[in-house]
Amino acid sequence: MKEYIMDGMKKNEPLRFVIQRHTRDGERPHWDLMLESGGILETYRLTDPPEKWGKKAIEAVKIFDHPLKFLSYEGSVNKGKGRVEIADCGTYCLIEKEETQQQLLFAGKLLRGKFRLCLIRDDRWKLCGV
Repeated sequence: MKEYIMDGMKKNEPLRFVIQRHTRDGERPHWDLMLESGGILETYRLTDPPEKWGKKAIEAVKIFDHPLKFLSYEGSVNKGKGRVEIADCGTYCLIEKEETQQQLLFAGKLLRGKFRLCLIRDDRWKLCGV
């Protein structure tokens, strides 16, 4: 069933997003894509940098939601063992949402254009350009 109203928001109403780059000593960086939705940030963890998003399908693991204050957070995490910096931010519109996929239109510096999030299984999604 298609859904065009999400958490009281109308279809195509701009919402905010942020991409955070997470680094930790001795580990490969990862990126969190945070999407404003109903007063929280739905968060997806990706291992490829935003420059590759849209060029190929990227696995996006749904992790715990974050409070809205993370839209602008940069600094240390994990008791000083890691660091977060904002890689991109902007607005997005929900174009279409179904139970197993959603189509989004992003307007950021790096992330621009239409993308689709498709459920693979459990909390594993696929992010790809449309």
